[in-house]
Amino acid sequence: MEQRYVGRSGLSVSRLGLGTMMWGRDTGPEEAASQLRTFAEAGGTLIDTADVYSGGEAELLLGRLIRDVVPRSELVIATKAVLTPDGRRPCDASRRHLVAAADASLARLGVNDVELWQLHAFDPEVPLEETLAAVDTIVSSGRAAYAGVCNYAGWQLAAAAAGQRAGGAGRTPIVAAQAEYSLLARDAERELLPAAEYVGAGLLAWSPLGRGVLTGKYRTGIPADSRAATPHFAEFVRPYLDERSRRVVESVTTAAEGLGVSPLSVALSWVRDQPGVAAAIVGARTNAQLAGVLKAEDLTLPHEIREALDDVSAE
Repeated sequence: MEQRYVGRSGLSVSRLGLGTMMWGRDTGPEEAASQLRTFAEAGGTLIDTADVYSGGEAELLLGRLIRDVVPRSELVIATKAVLTPDGRRPCDASRRHLVAAADASLARLGVNDVELWQLHAFDPEVPLEETLAAVDTIVSSGRAAYAGVCNYAGWQLAAAAAGQRAGGAGRTPIVAAQAEYSLLARDAERELLPAAEYVGAGLLAWSPLGRGVLTGKYRTGIPADSRAATPHFAEFVRPYLDERSRRVVESVTTAAEGLGVSPLSVALSWVRDQPGVAAAIVGARTNAQLAGVLKAEDLTLPHEIREALDDVSAE
């Protein structure tokens, strides 16, 4: 699998990343082990997790697998903190919480450090200077090699990057910005991608398959084994089961039929090769689904199809 640098940093990752949001809940230990093994054997390196995924179970499971299934040295681990689903408020980017959360993540993973540590959301209640100082502490102490943000608006990313630069050479640069990006979600193009390019951060695209809708599985209804059929993911998928999405999915399907590949490969290749994208992060419930995802590595979309998809998905 092709490796890319993240923004203007020295951090190199596979251009497809493996997400673990479903690990420990919908994806059990055996299935997760198969996924990690398949991903690594295909040359994948980037594993994305977070302290809140399955209440910490995703990190615990990943920690076991990097001891027993795939050597830790072969992977680039990215985790996150800020969200507090059981706290007094939905997020907490205070110094106290972030440093404690980083230590808790490392303990669950069973490692001394991770390659990329990310702020999972912007917290308007905490001064940005305090949050950035915590990021400096986490990186300078060796807990993480690089820092990034997730779900930030363009101005928030620019403010964070400017704050770090203002601190001088000893401050930690923001090298990655993670955001939803797909043919069904192109908001990142308006402000976030230009801001990321300006500050030298690479985009990590989550849900590049439009929350599963761009695979075409919902064209005739909601399959019983799909995310949309589960109580905890139904509302996550529902916004993309509208008429605009249907038109985009039909165009992706037509392109796939013409190329002799799956709609999944077309949609994923479109995101992966967009300017500024360092990696597209995919989450698979089963190893069979992951194997289908990895087939996209062989596809580069013709320019004409890219332009047609750009036009049909423009908002």
